[in-house]
Amino acid sequence: MLAEIRGLNEECGIFGIWGHTNAAQLTYYGLHALQHRGQEGAGIVSTDGEALRALKGEGMVSEVFTPEKLEQITGTAAIGHVRYATAGGSGIENVQPLLFNSTTGSLAISHNGNLVNATQLKGHLERQGSIFQTTSDTEVLAHLIKRSGYESFEEKAKNALSLLKGAFACLILTEEAMFVALDPNGLRPLSVGKMGDAWVVASETCAFDIVGAELVHSVEPGEFLIVNDDGMRKERFAYPEERSICTMEYVYFSRPDSDIDGINIHSARKRLGKQLAKEVHIEADVVTGVPDSSISAAIGFSEQSGIPYELGLIKNRYVGRTFIQPSQEMRERGVKMKLSPVRQVVKGKRVVMVDDSIVRGTTSRRIVALLKEAGATEVHVVISSPPIKNPCFYGIDISTSGELIAANNTVEEMREIIGADSLTFLSVDGMVQNIGRTDPGSKCGHCLACFTGEYPTNIYPDTVLPHEKEKVK
Repeated sequence: MLAEIRGLNEECGIFGIWGHTNAAQLTYYGLHALQHRGQEGAGIVSTDGEALRALKGEGMVSEVFTPEKLEQITGTAAIGHVRYATAGGSGIENVQPLLFNSTTGSLAISHNGNLVNATQLKGHLERQGSIFQTTSDTEVLAHLIKRSGYESFEEKAKNALSLLKGAFACLILTEEAMFVALDPNGLRPLSVGKMGDAWVVASETCAFDIVGAELVHSVEPGEFLIVNDDGMRKERFAYPEERSICTMEYVYFSRPDSDIDGINIHSARKRLGKQLAKEVHIEADVVTGVPDSSISAAIGFSEQSGIPYELGLIKNRYVGRTFIQPSQEMRERGVKMKLSPVRQVVKGKRVVMVDDSIVRGTTSRRIVALLKEAGATEVHVVISSPPIKNPCFYGIDISTSGELIAANNTVEEMREIIGADSLTFLSVDGMVQNIGRTDPGSKCGHCLACFTGEYPTNIYPDTVLPHEKEKVK
């Protein structure tokens, strides 16, 4: 949906390639495919085997990079990053990849996720004399690597990674190799592909399609990959814990043309929509989805219920992000600029509006109002995920339950707030069973913390706001 209005945003996307003469240019295309994962900043660090060169800036991928600028960072390997600021805040100093130079060699890091023990580690490092140049928790990893007592870089990196807690999909680039790591719970998606003799790594497989790479495999939790001119070697920095991939990757974050662990996102969302139609019976004339992430679920709901699917809402793809203003009047006008109802589709109709989630409820209320202003006689809101009641500490910007409408209201109260004629959420079991993962355990490989409050890792006290501590299990 409209992430920048709604306030539900993922941490970022990462892309890396080793062994191609146009590494920086291909990384640009890969980041472009991952643009939906972060719009606040983008960066690329490349190497020609002798030095690391960085190019980064605030803004969209197409705003940060030009052909002329990319010519300045030529090389045969590169890693890139698109960023949405959750931990650490915004600012050019926090745009990744972060590049570090020293007398013993340089390294660059791209990181997707949040560390739940970052504050603890920073305090420990500062007491040992470290001085941090950014407010990003990613910088912690570089300090840990440099302070490790092991001799080889590989062992230093594995030792440093073993100290991190939380969600982290990491790419580390040196002049000699590219290193790939995924946290022991596998909270974030990360895949490896092949493009001729070149190795490619990305947060989502849709990036492989745009550069012409073939998917090889998903990175396993706790896995540590070494990619260099000799090929790719698999090792481990930690034993895998119970798999707990972020369920919102399937529900909302990932692009419909991406696959996560062999499951296509579009197909999974269609199944969620079908399950919704099984769990609720609504008398209506038309089904519509909120663009873009809810379209697949809306199609599934329509197919299962027999209610015709129509494009009742149109997203204006040429509106920038500058319209978001602090005043209520400007926010209301911003929604109308970004999203428009198709009057002839909804006028005089009972409408089922399918959306992927409700966070604060403000955007849902405005969209319901738009549909009714366009002549809809009834608007029934169905959500293809359960109510989000708990904060996330792994890279989604919902760090307090105070901002979550479902944490503070019943479903009936939420229905009244958003002005819908009915409001229905998908059950937790219905969501888990229909996404299609088959990992051992009742959660089938999912992190369900934002729905159930059961976190897959220990949450450190300094990560949680004081009034939230009693809610964290």
